[in-house]
Amino acid sequence: MSFEPTKYFLQSVATGHTFPDTGWTLDAPGETSPTLVRAIYENRRITVREELPGIYKFADWLPICRILEGSSAPVTYKSKKLAASLGLNNLWITFSGYWPEKGAQMTTCSFKETEAFSVCARLQPENKKVLVVASAGNTARAFAKVCSANHIPLLLCVPEDNLDALWFEEPLNECVVLICSEKGSDYFDAIHLSGIASAIEGFITEGGAKNVARRDGMGTTVLSAATAIGQIPDYYFQAVGSGTGAIAAREANLRLLYDGRFGSIKMKLLVSQNAPFQPMYDAWKVKSRNLLPFDDREARLQVEAIDAKVLSNRKPPYPPAGGLFDALSDSGGDLLIVTNNQAREAARLFLDTEGTDIHPAAAVATASLIEAARNKTIDPDAVIMLNITGGGEERFKSDKTLYYLKPSVIFPINPDAEEVKKAIGKLF
Repeated sequence: MSFEPTKYFLQSVATGHTFPDTGWTLDAPGETSPTLVRAIYENRRITVREELPGIYKFADWLPICRILEGSSAPVTYKSKKLAASLGLNNLWITFSGYWPEKGAQMTTCSFKETEAFSVCARLQPENKKVLVVASAGNTARAFAKVCSANHIPLLLCVPEDNLDALWFEEPLNECVVLICSEKGSDYFDAIHLSGIASAIEGFITEGGAKNVARRDGMGTTVLSAATAIGQIPDYYFQAVGSGTGAIAAREANLRLLYDGRFGSIKMKLLVSQNAPFQPMYDAWKVKSRNLLPFDDREARLQVEAIDAKVLSNRKPPYPPAGGLFDALSDSGGDLLIVTNNQAREAARLFLDTEGTDIHPAAAVATASLIEAARNKTIDPDAVIMLNITGGGEERFKSDKTLYYLKPSVIFPINPDAEEVKKAIGKLF
């Protein structure tokens, strides 16, 4: 498909300094203070380009140079039954997953597809470097799908305990390779592995929250909501592990404010963690920009205890300029906490009222909405966006033969870096 690359430049959140994207810029040149960089688009007013497929209808605000086949955009609709059960009059659900009747066709059943289709479309077609991605599960599934279909070399780093998340409807291209940190490890251990791999010549780190393509891909959930509703929502509910999705929501909100056609609302971010793994919640409650000290072994045990394993980043982009602390502070938002039992109850209510299954992380977000509605901490007439970040998996899997990606190497929790590099070098 013929496509003219989106025009944009990058800006340091900390200093406001602007600079061009050299192709894969993740940090502000010459700056040492922790900060994210943002994409500033030439088109300050978004045009939803319905002629482009899937997520790329929001290409005006995606830092991309090409279009990849197979994407699906988030779908926003006004809730009736869940809204009525909670006494809410303007509840809008943005659904990313598999729900054909609603037009949602994300076959990995997760909004992580918004990240993968944006990040991979930022890569120049002639790129030959191996893309390195760390994941707790859903992100790996999304990147594996996109890279396999488009023959993009990919190294995935995932905790061994999360292998059941790496299911696919068809075998993957051999350009996708998986390595794991051993049982008892968590997402942070997978991130550590990815850092070692990214230092190998010919490999390139995806960048996580630092990658503007990842954040702006996730921000399409808010673009979906605002363009469907006709205005920026008053409240935004989502579960967070790293907080990158909420940061992306805030950035999309800022762009919509500059656009001027969607109102002047600063959307209040109400985001939640799955107890007992709650490092950002604990820091936020004492208004600390930095995470509080915690024991790595205890953190791994907490990760084992939560249902929503994807919400388990021990080093999230909470402190830096433009990170989650700033996003919550600027929006007048809050960090909430949800137990496994509350999330399970929320998932059942969503299935009963809306008619589809949702992922544990989406259930955490729904539970926090239920609690806010019952406690009357939100206006029942306010425009509310519930970001359902994954769903429809049970339905999608029900009539399919699934294929599971197997790891090529499993490394100890504290691996020797040189041994890791040698082992990875043999895989490509």
